[in-house]
Amino acid sequence: MQLLAQLKGAIAPIVSRIKPYLRWLILGGTLFFLIHTLRQHWQDVAAIRIDGTGWGLLAIALLITLLAHVWAGWVWGWILEELGYDALGTWSVSAYLKTNIAKYLPGNVWHFYGRVMAATSVGVPLDGAAVSVVMEPLLMAIAALIVAFISNQRLNIWLQLIGLFIGLTLIHPSVMNPILKKLAAAKSKLKPGKSEPSGNTPSPSSLSPSSPLTSSPSPSPPPPPTEPATLKKYPLLPLIGELLFLVMRGAGFIGAVMALHPVEWGNVLPLLSAFSLAWMLGLVVPGAPGGIGVFEATALALLDGSLPSGILLGAVAFYRLVSTLAEALGAGLAWGADKALRQT
Repeated sequence: MQLLAQLKGAIAPIVSRIKPYLRWLILGGTLFFLIHTLRQHWQDVAAIRIDGTGWGLLAIALLITLLAHVWAGWVWGWILEELGYDALGTWSVSAYLKTNIAKYLPGNVWHFYGRVMAATSVGVPLDGAAVSVVMEPLLMAIAALIVAFISNQRLNIWLQLIGLFIGLTLIHPSVMNPILKKLAAAKSKLKPGKSEPSGNTPSPSSLSPSSPLTSSPSPSPPPPPTEPATLKKYPLLPLIGELLFLVMRGAGFIGAVMALHPVEWGNVLPLLSAFSLAWMLGLVVPGAPGGIGVFEATALALLDGSLPSGILLGAVAFYRLVSTLAEALGAGLAWGADKALRQT
């Protein structure tokens, strides 16, 4: 144990020096890959033409993606309930949509900050709010792995079952609670009153919804817990919710592909598997706000050869546009509805 402590003490300064440059290394590597791929196939991309049916499919992909974000907000409310805090579904959807667009700000943490502040504003203790915003991406990542394994037809059935077993085991309270406690301790450092980003970066406090998207009374403040917020039971309902969220996001991606190129039924599951893995990496890899670059590079690498290169590049680009528009539209609708309710 003493040797491990000494080793950790020796490595920690090195990691702390490298960490500030890691995000730029990842971002630079993914951008280089994307630019190199685009240079090779720019003529194929320039030759893409979208007809009326294609634009209609992109509109459907936009609607499905928007609904997926609305659903994710509802599932976040379920997560708070699993932790023992009352949360109105309409409030959690409003708070989620208002803060989600902040993922594109430098640092890739301000959407979490906004949700923590939104939850504490309606009486959820800080540690419980921090645990909820840690648990949400963990469940999303595990759901993405489950969808990727199940929909990957190239994998042996036993590998799929093993992957499913590992994913289901990771979210058991006895496994997840220690992880949640450590990560929530780091997230809870984002407290009100800390210095805000300088320059033109929006104030994080502006990302915290001031009132629920509902005419019903706000949830009554729960009593302060006597111990740190933890899972009391297996989070089956939130997991099912995140699985549906991933399937909806995957359907939006497939819709973007279909807008440019016909997709046969036999290719639906491989597309869904590749999307889930690419989306998961975009979620967990540091240094890429909103997964920009990481998602695109991973999707291109996984689907290389399954679609014409130009079509694949165009589909990935259009899906990024669809995804960003859906998040912006969701935030705008939530703010508009909240403002209308305050005026009535």
